[in-house]
Amino acid sequence: MTTAPAIEALGLAKRFGRTTALADFSLTVARGEAFGFLGPNGAGKTTAVKLLLGLCRATSGAAEVLGAPVGDRETRRAIGYLPELFRYQEWLSAREVLGLHARLIGIPRTKRAAHIGEALDLVGLAARADDRVGGFSKGMQQRLGLGVALLGEPALVFLDEPTSALDPAGRRDVRAIVENLRARGTTVFLNSHLLTEVERVCDRVAFVDGGSVVAAGSIAEILGASRSLRMHLESVDESVRAILSRYGAVAAEPPSFTLRGVAEGDVPRLVTELAAAGAQIHAVEPARTTLEERFLQLLSHDDADTHDRRADAS
Repeated sequence: MTTAPAIEALGLAKRFGRTTALADFSLTVARGEAFGFLGPNGAGKTTAVKLLLGLCRATSGAAEVLGAPVGDRETRRAIGYLPELFRYQEWLSAREVLGLHARLIGIPRTKRAAHIGEALDLVGLAARADDRVGGFSKGMQQRLGLGVALLGEPALVFLDEPTSALDPAGRRDVRAIVENLRARGTTVFLNSHLLTEVERVCDRVAFVDGGSVVAAGSIAEILGASRSLRMHLESVDESVRAILSRYGAVAAEPPSFTLRGVAEGDVPRLVTELAAAGAQIHAVEPARTTLEERFLQLLSHDDADTHDRRADAS
């Protein structure tokens, strides 16, 4: 079995005229992991996915998917893809849509019925298999798109906003599907704005902004870089605020204070200094930073860097 990563991109760049969509984009995704791909609108996520799928060509750089150059025709058969925006022929039934795509990816005729039935079961559409797509709700169409992406037991699945239009039960089902795919060794590349969902199902994540990866790692690594401490304080003066600022970044809505970036071993010394300075300490609670909070922190830092670069240039 090959040991090549599921995805390996090195220095990818894509320019559309004077617009740079990607710049020095580098990324590695291991086989069998659920990988979250995150970033604000306009960050280059869609362009990156299109390049990795071979739907457009890079201006420079190189990338391989499943050990083959991007766009390799045979390799495409082992890739499933759920785009964010899609439409199927309204006059076809769900079974017929899946049958069409089963033929397109080359599933043998004798095996198509089994693959179609499995996909329908996985996405919860077995009971509506012979209903026309035109009568489906938005959530049901999303389930059908997911079923198409899972046809043929792909080795790599790209899911672009897979929980869009789904209710809480539908999102739970998608989580179960991702966990099932990961358990059988399928690599899942997940792009979603629902960061709580990404945090629950992904092994690693990458944040992209301005066409480049600004942070990547396991969920623990990403969140561990930003510990938080919530404190309920009274009798807070400038000396107390100065102590807080020495230990980390302070967000304050008195009497509550959140201290970001404080080292775990510094907490006892911090409490001692605050008490000596006259602060009344009612509560000290370690707070686990969420992926959403970390996402906003990275964007804020990146915006500040961009501002500084523009100031230097002027």
